[in-house]
Amino acid sequence: MAQCPELDALTSHVRSFAQMLTGREGERLPQWIDAVRRDDLPGLHTPAVGLERDLDAVMAGRTLPWSSGAVEGHVNRIKMLKRQMYGRAGFDPLRKRVLLVG
Repeated sequence: MAQCPELDALTSHVRSFAQMLTGREGERLPQWIDAVRRDDLPGLHTPAVGLERDLDAVMAGRTLPWSSGAVEGHVNRIKMLKRQMYGRAGFDPLRKRVLLVG
């Protein structure tokens, strides 16, 4: 990395981003995006633009204590049951299975 300053900067940004995610430090996200732009790292421009597009939601997800993980788990389970029963039965048996298996 001493011979490639771009790689050193990229490593620094990725580590900083990982620390933000694991430490629930979403308020640092705008500064991170600005730093990525200043260093002109094309590999990080697309993720930075995507994060900035919905910045309020991303920051809320990384700073607030609430999570929709349990709901997403149930949605995933229902979709799996639906795929298993596709073409085999109508809505009523699917409804019964979703309500009884849960």
